[in-house]
Amino acid sequence: MTIGYKFLSLNFISKFLKLGLLAFIGLFVVSLAVLLIASDKFIEAAEKIGLSLGISPFVIGVTIVAFGTSLPELATSIASVFSGSSEIVAGNVIGSNITNILLVLGVTAIVAKEIKLNFDVMQTDMTFLVGSAFLLFFALRDSNISIFEAIMFLIILGFFLYNSFSGDKSAKEDRPVVTPTTWLLLLAGAIFVFFGAKYTIFSMEGISRIVGISPDIIALTGVALGTSLPELIVSINASKKGKHAIAVGNVLGSNLFNTLGIMSVPRFFGDLKISAVIQDFSAPFMVAVTIMFFLVCLSKSIHRAEGVILLLFYIYFMAELFFTSAI
Repeated sequence: MTIGYKFLSLNFISKFLKLGLLAFIGLFVVSLAVLLIASDKFIEAAEKIGLSLGISPFVIGVTIVAFGTSLPELATSIASVFSGSSEIVAGNVIGSNITNILLVLGVTAIVAKEIKLNFDVMQTDMTFLVGSAFLLFFALRDSNISIFEAIMFLIILGFFLYNSFSGDKSAKEDRPVVTPTTWLLLLAGAIFVFFGAKYTIFSMEGISRIVGISPDIIALTGVALGTSLPELIVSINASKKGKHAIAVGNVLGSNLFNTLGIMSVPRFFGDLKISAVIQDFSAPFMVAVTIMFFLVCLSKSIHRAEGVILLLFYIYFMAELFFTSAI
């Protein structure tokens, strides 16, 4: 009886864990579908509103769309500080920045076959991106983000936004008319993108726990991948519609918002813990990847072969983290 009872107990636990895994996988699929639909509506409304204000598609991608797709990172980062897991913030930001360039841009280039940069991305915007990557790298060297550094990050972000929106405007007769429905669509899209990403992260963390992945790498891998899904889907949708400016601007702008905004805002709610793996590997790797982004854009186009190379670097990054965690 004892052996039979033990067998039944283990069998019941096994079935329960299996059901839990299937439930998390189902939630992941549903959340991803919500992200897909919501991001498509969000980008449609954001572009229309931006064009009605005379803003160029690239600026729309690098500001409005980028901020919308960075909302999940901001929400998870603030929540992690309140829950006492502030080490997730740096892992989320750096992991998301790496994922945006290598995975999002790489997959987008593969799907689109070629991303044409028919806009001057190399002037101010790329300078801000590379500069912010180096600034974050040096700010993390003392294992802390000070209030002064957080304020400085926000000032730089504000200057970037001002510089982006103060460019040349298009003629008023060329601007589309925006109705209240468009604003409602933008708001609804942002809300569903946020909750879609939130439950995608929740399901991915559940899958990680059941499968047995070390919690030390969740922030840099699972959370970063989950919060980068909006950028991935928005960029793919934009490239399929031939809106390459929004696709690249979304990646560039999201990384700027991550580094300057999401790394600084949670600091006002508590201290941020910086792990050794962030300082020794992930932060330097992020700087190198950002420089790679700069070099890829020099030719004014990103081809499928370059997308494959970016994707291979992402696979290396993930493998290195798993290998380091396993030691």
